[in-house]
Amino acid sequence: MTASDYIATLSRKRMGAGALLSDQFGRVLLVEPTNHPHWAMPGGAVETGESPHAATIRKLREELGVLVPVGRLLVTDWVPPMGDFTESLMMIYDAGVPTPEQTSRIRLPATELRSWAWCTQQDVIALLPETLARRVIAAVRARADGAAYYLENGYFVA
Repeated sequence: MTASDYIATLSRKRMGAGALLSDQFGRVLLVEPTNHPHWAMPGGAVETGESPHAATIRKLREELGVLVPVGRLLVTDWVPPMGDFTESLMMIYDAGVPTPEQTSRIRLPATELRSWAWCTQQDVIALLPETLARRVIAAVRARADGAAYYLENGYFVA
């Protein structure tokens, strides 16, 4: 088998990356997309040739219009194939606590995002799809623990 034949047999995973931003009260910043009913965290698809960290910085700029430092990886979540979607790896990075000045400069792209809000854990559970809610809650825990966590479909793996 040639190297190119072998490479053709390897899995190709989609990747997504998001940013955990919170306010001084520990609430998490979520955004309300215009194209589907569930809220989301800032972030999105990692483009071909782009690192997940770079994608997080790009998506913060595109979705919120602000540049905030993107720090360490908090969560990696393997998501199994579902319907037409192939398996994926989803990462969440720590984007810290934006200053009041940074928060006041948030500008959403009207064609993509309807609104944003600081959300409690109860809001996260109510507004996000179940798997994403578990991932966000794990990211909050990872930040508090000074750790990075690996999940599968939003669940901790022992």
